[in-house]
Amino acid sequence: MQILKSFMGALFAVMFVMGAAGVARADVAHMTVGAGGYDLVSYQTNTKPLRGSGDFALEHDGVSYLFASDANREAFKADPAKYLPAYGGYCAYGVSVGKKFYGDPEVWRVVDGTLYLNLNTKVQDLWLEDVAGKVSQANTYWKDIKDKPASEL
Repeated sequence: MQILKSFMGALFAVMFVMGAAGVARADVAHMTVGAGGYDLVSYQTNTKPLRGSGDFALEHDGVSYLFASDANREAFKADPAKYLPAYGGYCAYGVSVGKKFYGDPEVWRVVDGTLYLNLNTKVQDLWLEDVAGKVSQANTYWKDIKDKPASEL
């Protein structure tokens, strides 16, 4: 009888661990990491962005953001709008022409306290020719395209 109890206890423990592992896999499989895993606060506080760490993660509006430190995570938590990239992280130039292109977290600029990402350095050069004008155009387009899939634009 003791052997049966031990076996049942071990079986229950294995089933519990496997079930928990399945839940963990499901969470990771559905996790969306924002800004390519870069620390959004670091764009505004460092000379270049830092890679975030899973040790300092925070979910905001269904997106997981990673931070390089607990202090940066707390700063973001206190004022997400201050650190989130413009246009949901899509390429600022792309939005200025009514499109949604991938925003590369390594091709960026902070202008007047707002983080803007661009597709690549060539596209960013076009954007930099008239930042104010492109931002104005993008703000106009963004109202119409914000909720549309990129494939429909």
